[in-house]
Amino acid sequence: MNSPIGTRAHFPALAYEQQDAVFAPAFELIRQAIADHTVPAASVAITYQSSLIGLKAFGRFTYDAEAPEATVKTVFDLASVTKVIATTSMAMILYERGLLDLDLPVVAVVAEFAGEDPRRDAVTLRMLLAHSSGLPAYEKLFLRAKTRDELLSAAFATPLAANPGAKAAYSDIGFIILGIALERIAEESLDRFCQHEVFGPLAMTHTAFNPPSAWRAFIPPTSNDQSFRRRIIQGEVQDENASVMGGVAAHAGLFAGAQDVAIFAHAMLAGGQPILRPETMALFTRRESSPPGTAHALGWDMPSSPSQSGKYFSANSFGHLGYTGTSLWIDPERQLSVTLLTNRTWPDCSNQTIKQLRPKFHDAVVEALGCT
Repeated sequence: MNSPIGTRAHFPALAYEQQDAVFAPAFELIRQAIADHTVPAASVAITYQSSLIGLKAFGRFTYDAEAPEATVKTVFDLASVTKVIATTSMAMILYERGLLDLDLPVVAVVAEFAGEDPRRDAVTLRMLLAHSSGLPAYEKLFLRAKTRDELLSAAFATPLAANPGAKAAYSDIGFIILGIALERIAEESLDRFCQHEVFGPLAMTHTAFNPPSAWRAFIPPTSNDQSFRRRIIQGEVQDENASVMGGVAAHAGLFAGAQDVAIFAHAMLAGGQPILRPETMALFTRRESSPPGTAHALGWDMPSSPSQSGKYFSANSFGHLGYTGTSLWIDPERQLSVTLLTNRTWPDCSNQTIKQLRPKFHDAVVEALGCT
């Protein structure tokens, strides 16, 4: 699993020889979080002004003293970070090619979304990206759907919880539907499209949906699922809805190592090069003007108050969190990206203290760089 970084001009230069000294306080936060059982394992990657200045792993796959140690090659279940690295990238590329009309009604592409509620006809693809569709945040569709088709039918029929465009409310259901719309527009599945349009061009060689079995030794478990699948979840998606969908879903399912996420972040900081044009990046990473007060851009999250990005990231920064304890935050003003990957859901999802760790870690990174 050798790193491709540095083989092409658009990769960040390797410059993390001094990371232990520079980021000592930030790294100590991670070590303490592991000691406190906030997370078993963590991998971090920090890019700053075109260089990869931090790449380090901490902890073990589980809290067992005999569990494998995490390394910089450890691959994590990204959970909802899938929404930006895969799904939003696909949307940006299709938009750039003139194939995606953001203001097209969803029913024009996904006829199954229509229903007795006339408000559904007003939901646009932009609203799905901006989390303003009126769809609810989450539904346990997996409890009543045994196959991908059954789950999609349930997603398409999910009732609106609010008027379209009236308020911003983060929605997994909206992204599931968005993914199907994008696949129909592209006439190709999400995983295949992203492989040849995003992961391949960026040489993200350790990024995949449904990672091959040979990767299992590099992937820490995310949960001991005794209620639904009744097995330890390792090397397969933790999200149950994505699992029923076969591991390929627009809201969750992508696996990657921190180094690959850093390559992607570096491309975003470079105005999308080499996979996107700067004007496309600018459009999708600009905070939406509607609904008022939204903390969403198109696909991307932006800082709210208080923010998981901490107190220093600029108002123009963008990023995303993942349920399994993953996150990516990018600040174009500082030319800074911070990737933090963990499996905080092991052995179950009851521990929420990652919410305190993330902003403290981001703050410590910015303070270490002296760019507060």
